[in-house]
Amino acid sequence: MNFDPQSIYELISGKLENWITTAIEMLPNLVMALLVMLLFYVLAKIIRKFTGKLLSRVTGNKTVTALIQTVLAVLVIGIGVFFALSILNLDGTVTSLLAGAGIIGLALGFAFQDIAANFISGILLSIRHPFGIGDIIETNDYFGTVQKLNLRNTVIRTAQGQIVYVPNKVVYENPFTNYTKNGERRIDLACGISYGDDLEKVKKVALDAISSVEQRDQDRDVEFYFYEFGGSSINFYVRFWVDFHKHPDFWSAQSEAIIKLKKAFDNEDIMIPFPIRTLDFGIRGGEKLNTMLPDTSSANGSEGNAEGGSGE
Repeated sequence: MNFDPQSIYELISGKLENWITTAIEMLPNLVMALLVMLLFYVLAKIIRKFTGKLLSRVTGNKTVTALIQTVLAVLVIGIGVFFALSILNLDGTVTSLLAGAGIIGLALGFAFQDIAANFISGILLSIRHPFGIGDIIETNDYFGTVQKLNLRNTVIRTAQGQIVYVPNKVVYENPFTNYTKNGERRIDLACGISYGDDLEKVKKVALDAISSVEQRDQDRDVEFYFYEFGGSSINFYVRFWVDFHKHPDFWSAQSEAIIKLKKAFDNEDIMIPFPIRTLDFGIRGGEKLNTMLPDTSSANGSEGNAEGGSGE
């Protein structure tokens, strides 16, 4: 093989000349493509800023806001790249990129569908805002205070102090209760009284006792309803409302109501039956013990008389 420096030089110079000629011919298109890229870059920054202001009114989650801003900005810049490639007559490259992006997106969608579902659910929860940080909620058998809402999980601190991570998809797709939303909560106390007690008296005493609970909402009346003839008692509900922002607001009011109701019943000699069989000997209309047992004194007297008679 002969090594000819002249032929190699001519080959290289020819290639360079072709490239330079092509570059000069494409220079206007190249400038136009750069201008298009610059335009879409500026447009992406404007959209990012506008989106941030808009989302700040809809959701207070800064993580979600920043993520949506970034996604929109990348999408706008990506569109600008495709336009720039089209101006440079690289339509084949654009088609290949779109096809590749579609295939990759489909594969990732199948592989990370659970993550994507949690991600989208987190965005929807942040936008709809059914609960906020510090709200007390119950979802999927977990009851506690919301500590954080990120793109994957809703973090809840239970009343026992445990941290629970609930997937956003589960929270979004299932019913949940927000106890903080209304700022108040109703307390239902169930109790029973003896069949021998005066029902009107029981109702009055119970209403007076619950009305004296300090945490009670004074704008709402205390409700009282008898609802059942039980096996050993007549059962009733007494209901009242309290302001509710934290767990102790509910528990302390409920505890105070139980104490006041028990004291009031004790003072008025109203009996709360035990959940066992109660023998009632004249306490509440029952038969007295001395009427149920045989008269032993008379029986002993008869036996004594009989012995004395035989002795004679």
